Amino acid sequence: MSLSGWGGYPKTKAKAIFFRDTGELTRQVSEASSFIARGMGRSYGDSSLNNSCVLSTNRYNRFLEFDSEAGIVKCESGVTLAEVIDISINLGWFLKVTPGTKFVSIGGAIASDVHGKNHHLDGSFSSCVNSFSLLVPSGEVVNCSRSENADIFFASFGGMGLTGVILEVEFQLIQVESAYISQTSIKAANLKEAMAAFENAKETTYSVAWIDCLANGDALGRSLVMAGEHASINQLSTNIKATPLIVKPKPTLSVPFYLPSWLLNKLTVKAFNQLYYYKGKAGEGQLVDYDSFFYPLDSIHHWNRIYGRKGFVQYQCVLPLANSYEGLKSILELISASGQGSFLAVLKLFGKQEGYLSFPMEGYTLALDFPLNSRLFSLLEKLDSVVSQYDGRIYLTKDARMNSRFFAKSYEKQLNRFLDVKKKLDPDNKLRSLQSERLGL
Repeated sequence: MSLSGWGGYPKTKAKAIFFRDTGELTRQVSEASSFIARGMGRSYGDSSLNNSCVLSTNRYNRFLEFDSEAGIVKCESGVTLAEVIDISINLGWFLKVTPGTKFVSIGGAIASDVHGKNHHLDGSFSSCVNSFSLLVPSGEVVNCSRSENADIFFASFGGMGLTGVILEVEFQLIQVESAYISQTSIKAANLKEAMAAFENAKETTYSVAWIDCLANGDALGRSLVMAGEHASINQLSTNIKATPLIVKPKPTLSVPFYLPSWLLNKLTVKAFNQLYYYKGKAGEGQLVDYDSFFYPLDSIHHWNRIYGRKGFVQYQCVLPLANSYEGLKSILELISASGQGSFLAVLKLFGKQEGYLSFPMEGYTLALDFPLNSRLFSLLEKLDSVVSQYDGRIYLTKDARMNSRFFAKSYEKQLNRFLDVKKKLDPDNKLRSLQSERLGL
């Protein structure tokens, strides 16, 4: 079957195999010459693609235990974050760490070591995982935690599925009083103001900014910065206090077909960015439900079709804290000059990180979506040069075209530790993706 990541680039044809239990999975692994696991397919590039065999966890998706007193979930790796929220929010529990979509499998959340708007305080998904089991190419099932097979545990977070197929996972939720977020919105006139807003909000649990990447001059990096905390009962309006953990279902939209690629051009993106910035409202104490705060794009099914059949590339980089301003300024200047702006541009602040190939480092991360066109890769190579110059790196979950030299340089501090673990678990190199082949993993 034809497969791609969420960005629609690149595409490949492979045998997709679905399994329901470990016995069935073990048989498939023993027969495959090479394979990679795949969850919901929400990694953007080629990290869950293999030209031969893709093992889908979509049907390996049972809940095994839920301790509603302690907020501990045990489930199979194909369970999605959305399904976890469905069973937990009404009981007063929520995800400790969540990315910008809830349509991600638990296995995918580990393989990508997903991060959210609270990384500066709470880290990545690895911070809430107690343990997991892993099927390695030999057919052995390995139990992993911080105290048992710790090297495999940390190599698997951000390891893009290259240590094995994640099976059962136990992780911790956080307790909340309501299904709402108390949000503060700040209009920042430029990048310096945006970064100052993040610094002022660094003790706030959640912070994120939409950034206008086509603005230039004194307005370079103008942003809408949103900071938030889980709302307490006392902060809720009277009409929702009676049912604080229930959010009324909202209508969802869907993009039914691929839109013409010419719709996204410099003029339309610039118009959208200007409208979004000027329509944004600053203020404190804005109550929004968790879906609106964490997952605004999930309300538009198949939103990736907006970019047309050619697809798009998401470029997400992180720069060390000391280099973040100068590096981000250079990146935004290059993008503004190119006219290849993104209307989905997000800025966040990261804290420290522990996984071997986990993406975050202490500093600022910028994520941008670019429609695929003949000029794009030249721009992205220029952005790579800036990120490399300022000692940053690119998120493997979003990557579709990084070269192996840049990858090795940017992840060099932990790369050998990861490769040692992979060689021990997979001496015949059966665990392969298009990305791992491109990057020399």
